[in-house]
Amino acid sequence: MCGIVGLFLKNPALEPKLGELMTGMLATMCDRGPDSAGFAVYGKGDAAHVKLTLRAASSDYDFGALAGRLSSALGAPIGVALHGTHAVLTLPCELEQKARAAIADEPEDIKIVGAGTRMELYKEVGRPDAVAERFKLSEMAGSHGIAHTRMATESAVTTNGAHPFSTGRDQCLVHNGSLSNHNSLRRAMSHSGIKFETENDTEVAAGYLTWRMQEGASLGEALKESLEDLDGFYTFVVGTENGFGVLRDPIACKPAILAETDDYVAFGSEYRALASLPGIEKAKVWEPEPATVYFWERPA
Repeated sequence: MCGIVGLFLKNPALEPKLGELMTGMLATMCDRGPDSAGFAVYGKGDAAHVKLTLRAASSDYDFGALAGRLSSALGAPIGVALHGTHAVLTLPCELEQKARAAIADEPEDIKIVGAGTRMELYKEVGRPDAVAERFKLSEMAGSHGIAHTRMATESAVTTNGAHPFSTGRDQCLVHNGSLSNHNSLRRAMSHSGIKFETENDTEVAAGYLTWRMQEGASLGEALKESLEDLDGFYTFVVGTENGFGVLRDPIACKPAILAETDDYVAFGSEYRALASLPGIEKAKVWEPEPATVYFWERPA
């Protein structure tokens, strides 16, 4: 099953309500994927700093102490915002690699689940509405975001297996479907420096887009190339620093609905995820075509 929702706001006046609107959309999809959920939100940021979203195995892990150790080691102030088992560290971009190395040396089980100038990424085991409440999604602001509800069919119910997956700066992907050639692709991309943390085929899809973009392709070009290189059935929703994209495989057997108004573009695995959005009764609503890239972008 699994369920996907996404919201791209054209009207900046709606940005304070992004999390509130996404919370309702995500909660509606609970019965499509009740075992885990996650979301990425694109909020405020600047080009000089990077946000690292970290997840700890323990709910009582002291992220504040970690930020203090990093600040001393790197010789620069480290901002920290706490969100349950997750925290967002903000630091100068030029210190990112040193910070990653220091975090990798921590004795506790700490993972970097996402990085970007604007993106924050949260995921956890549990019902989607409970996960949204745990991380206070309704209070988050931003220009766009994507979210996923998971029904694990090919791997264990773990936080590592939850979506979204992020393998590049400000890039993340959620997926409904299954890839049949993900193991061979994982091996090929590993030789090119793309690192994978799980056996989930969705992480391979995210890594594929990062791989192609590192070779010079735009996101649109990478999505088009995926139609030739990814074997399986899938619906992808992708987030970038300034954009939001949708792609279905050539068979398009997984459900998908898009809606567009002057204020937003919204995606849902089912229309009911969109039904409570403001102005939805006047929206253009359609089923995205197979093997067709849809992409919306705001000025940088």
